[in-house]
Amino acid sequence: MESTSDAMMSETTEKTCQKRPFSEDDDSFLDTTSDNDSEEEWVPESKAAKKSKRVTAEKMVTIKKKIKSELGSPATKKPPVKKSARKTAVKTTRKKTAEKPNVDQVIMEKLPVLNNNEDILSSQSKQDAGSMKQKGEPQKTSARVKKEIGHCQVKIEQPSTSMQLNESEIKEESVSFTWEEPALKKQKTEKNPDGKPVKLQRGNVEIGDMQMNWNVVQMLSERTSTEGWVCANLIQLFKEENTIPFIARYRKELTNNMDADTLREVQQTLEELTAVIKKAHTAVQKVAKQDKLTPFIKASLLNCRTMEEIEHVFAPYKVGSTKTKAQKARQLGLEPAANLLIDRPGELNLNLYIKPNVKGLSNMTEIATGIQHILADMMSKDRDTLDHIRKLCEPNTVFIQSTLTKATAKEKDGNKKDTEKFRLYHDFSSSIGNIHHHQILAINRGEKLKILTVKVNIPDRIKNMFCGWCINERWRPRGFARPELMKLLKDSAEDSYKRLIYPLLCREFRSLLTSNAEKESIAMFGRNLRQLLLINPVRGRVLMGIDPGFRHGCKLSIISATSQILYTDVLYLFGQGAHNAAERLRHLLHKYSCTTIVIGNGTACRETESFFADLLNRKYFAPLDVVYCITNEAGASIYSVSPEAAKEMPDLDPNIRSAVSIARRVQDPLAELVKIEPKHIGVGMYQHDVSQTLLKATLDSVVEECVSFVGVDINSISEILMRHVAGLNASKAKSIIEWREKNGPFINREQLKDVKGLGPKTFQQCAGFIRINPENIKNFVNNQQQFDGTTGCQTITGDSKIKPVGKSTKKKGKTEITSAQPTILDQTCIHPESYNTAMRFLSFIGGNLCDIGSSAMQNSVNAALRNNSIDTLAQKLDTTVPTLQMIIDGLKQPRDYDIRAGFEQRDFKRNIVSLDDLRSGTVLTGRVDNATLFGVFVDIGVGRSGLIPIRYITAAKLPASKRRRSLGLGPGERVEVKVMEVDRARNRISLDLIRVL
Repeated sequence: MESTSDAMMSETTEKTCQKRPFSEDDDSFLDTTSDNDSEEEWVPESKAAKKSKRVTAEKMVTIKKKIKSELGSPATKKPPVKKSARKTAVKTTRKKTAEKPNVDQVIMEKLPVLNNNEDILSSQSKQDAGSMKQKGEPQKTSARVKKEIGHCQVKIEQPSTSMQLNESEIKEESVSFTWEEPALKKQKTEKNPDGKPVKLQRGNVEIGDMQMNWNVVQMLSERTSTEGWVCANLIQLFKEENTIPFIARYRKELTNNMDADTLREVQQTLEELTAVIKKAHTAVQKVAKQDKLTPFIKASLLNCRTMEEIEHVFAPYKVGSTKTKAQKARQLGLEPAANLLIDRPGELNLNLYIKPNVKGLSNMTEIATGIQHILADMMSKDRDTLDHIRKLCEPNTVFIQSTLTKATAKEKDGNKKDTEKFRLYHDFSSSIGNIHHHQILAINRGEKLKILTVKVNIPDRIKNMFCGWCINERWRPRGFARPELMKLLKDSAEDSYKRLIYPLLCREFRSLLTSNAEKESIAMFGRNLRQLLLINPVRGRVLMGIDPGFRHGCKLSIISATSQILYTDVLYLFGQGAHNAAERLRHLLHKYSCTTIVIGNGTACRETESFFADLLNRKYFAPLDVVYCITNEAGASIYSVSPEAAKEMPDLDPNIRSAVSIARRVQDPLAELVKIEPKHIGVGMYQHDVSQTLLKATLDSVVEECVSFVGVDINSISEILMRHVAGLNASKAKSIIEWREKNGPFINREQLKDVKGLGPKTFQQCAGFIRINPENIKNFVNNQQQFDGTTGCQTITGDSKIKPVGKSTKKKGKTEITSAQPTILDQTCIHPESYNTAMRFLSFIGGNLCDIGSSAMQNSVNAALRNNSIDTLAQKLDTTVPTLQMIIDGLKQPRDYDIRAGFEQRDFKRNIVSLDDLRSGTVLTGRVDNATLFGVFVDIGVGRSGLIPIRYITAAKLPASKRRRSLGLGPGERVEVKVMEVDRARNRISLDLIRVL
């Protein structure tokens, strides 16, 4: 009789669970034991149950022995399982099950027979086994779905999707690939047919040993609008610790020619997904430690794709948090009633749950409220339900509003200055699709200062549509439900939306808006910094740098054409000493043949500029033709007191060091600005309102990109600049400098391998960005046979290859350097891994290494390209098109080629324009000083930068090459503008963009 009732209960449970849209595993809330404990050390309620369980375990051991013998595997004789050793036997059986997957498979094939012919499963075990077929529980890819057989667990592999797969779909998928071994995919594009085969991730994705129920490649592709095969390649490249400059220049065939900014965006998105994965698994571990982890909770956490979703699911399990209403209701035993309302509403009788002496079960109202809380919790954690409510919000307009806080509005003499800064947002409203990034950052700042109150408004019609969808579709009862039960279901949907889902949506909208605003602001910082670092250097001039000041005078320095300090002083240009200062300046300019003056834009800049403009108008420095320029001195004072400055200029006062830095910023902006922490350079807006970690990582990456793409001469570069070459850091740069000081200059790139701490990976990343200039090593080479005057030129034959260079031999900690020969390709951007391909190409065109960068080489390359397409040449040389293009560029470019030559140059002036000279409609030429999310500041030479609002920067006014950027303009670019309005009271100038020069 008992066996019959168990079978009936199992059959009923299976029918019910096939239709339920949620997991029954929430039953764990009814007790305080963990899922793991219930599997390993289940305490039965009766002796009969104990006996049944013990016999079942013994039967399973016998069954497994029998199957092993059928498979031909030797059966090891085991002692009988004793009562006291039951738990050990269970663990041993599990271990053997995991070690012998073929035995498990046979067991699972025999399960239907065992279930029909032997009483192995108890009634509770059958109910648990059948409940895994519930409709709402997501299936897991490569996840282990457990079925209990006594104390032994058999693990089944099932595919994972958020929706049920029919048998034909599963069969079709299993034919094309297996979950354990993804098929190889050729990484290629239409123009690049040859690519590197890599394994694409399918099914569950792994970050280390961590798995999620979604595919990281697909998710990365969706969030960055990048092709899936490119994302798969980038994941592998970043995993192998390749740098962005190296990938952007030497791995174009794997990234579909992505630029550095796009690569950086993909990398940041991948890091966000990795953080989500790590946090989800951390949450799983924390819940498991509390003995509350169930398959349903684990699946919910592993389904999460954002931090907000993880917080939503994990909130009830945080240390110190109170139990949720749903948890309390489950502990009262009301979850079966909630399940019946969905599965078999006709069988639900709430009167059976009334217990007058139990709080929460004393009457029908309390019971209905408890069931409502359970259903609301299920709805709020169901993946399909959350996806549907998000889709409902997409076509509807969701608003974000900000108002003054009540406390701020009541203040009479409070912080009026701070409150006035946010006057535009005292009563502000905008749709989340139209609000600008800078507005989000401003609202967030006001909210942080407790000046503004911010809220998200979602239209009520979304609530009505959502509740109707829940009642009629997703959570519709599987049978006739009485009106009072339908009312309970409707109340549950409304409660779930109002109390749980609506706050989650508001947090998601705010988080998404803030994240996008921060990313755009940081991207603007990066673009501005790049424009500033890549300004064309002023070479071959002696410069006078001036750090203006009133009380403490103007600090002055004169530097040579090679950045050597020639003279320093302090002059007082204002007041009674102005005449003597002018005489002193004329003497210095003539003595050092200096015709260029650089003035910092700090305090007293306007007055200093007027002083020099007056002298130039009177031709005071004749016969010298002296000009001057204004440069941004942001960060100069911070650098002047830094350890690097003290090491570089130990004998100078910090105030004088700032004047030296100002002059060097014009002579070589890249070499000087890398000495300063990027965030102190003063480009961009809302610097303190964004993630400081992300900002620092982005700016450091931009500096590394600029230094690497410009290239450095390893025999003349400073240690500070060398730190920013791709693949290098402070310790490796120090090792290179020490090797250079000990062994003399580097003769070729291969000698980098002799430096302590530089392994193959570091060499691969940095070698292509390092140059060897023969002019810098001729004077240091003692053996002329080791370094010939032809700088490594070779005659090219059909089988020409780069000959092996000098190698190092290590004996008991000592390194002996053999003689090295120079290679002229070390002066180009061609990577050493492509040297042999470059030699084959030279042989094909009949070129000579000595002709690199000359017109003869350019003519030879152009002739070869006229007769053969670059795709054909790439196939003949057994290489990729991007690699061949890089070789062609390296051979055609002059040996002293500098990518900064195509960027903006400094504007030098001889006179000054005042603010009083400006009128509406005046057309001027200026240079972009800073770019923000709301507009661009332009220096028009009147001592005050004018603002071009973002609404005036249209695509029609920008060159085609700049239209893809958010604003299209960056620091240093020359523009033609028209004065729209001059507010002399506030010193504000409004400009309109005419064109980019």
